[in-house]
Amino acid sequence: MAAVVEYIKESYIELTEKVTWPTWRELQSSGVLVVVAAIIIALIIFGMDWVINYLLMHFYNSLG
Repeated sequence: MAAVVEYIKESYIELTEKVTWPTWRELQSSGVLVVVAAIIIALIIFGMDWVINYLLMHFYNSLG
């Protein structure tokens, strides 16, 4: 049990004194970057899905 308590104490010290946390401004810019990247990836996937759907509809319509 003492090892667990020691681990928690050391983890707390590391998180409060040794870790360099980003500023609020850096978090905002990173958040915007993630949102923009997610939108771009979603649009790419939507475009690929639309093209495949279009091609398959024409393929199946040509068969029958």
